Amino acid sequence: MSAPQHPVVHPSEGVSRQVLAENPDLMVVSFRFEKGSVGSLHSHPHTQSTYVSKGRFRFFRGEETLDLVVGDSIVIPSGVTHGCECLDAGELIDCFTPRREDFL
Repeated sequence: MSAPQHPVVHPSEGVSRQVLAENPDLMVVSFRFEKGSVGSLHSHPHTQSTYVSKGRFRFFRGEETLDLVVGDSIVIPSGVTHGCECLDAGELIDCFTPRREDFL
């Protein structure tokens, strides 16, 4: 039996988002970015991990600025303001705990 397919949505210009898997405790999400697109600064109560599967990104996490490439990952604690800028087109795989109800 295959998992249900979640739709691809476009939260901002040059960015697409698709939920890959989820249950109440955990959500896995693919974000695809065109070069130059931005993940706006925001915060949420979920703990988040981000893995760079393709491309190159500049991340802003609290007061930190981090340049991440394929294979890099970070954790963003609950409530910390964060965002990113896509330097080379790519994909991020994010995990949220608990799941992001606003993505369903």
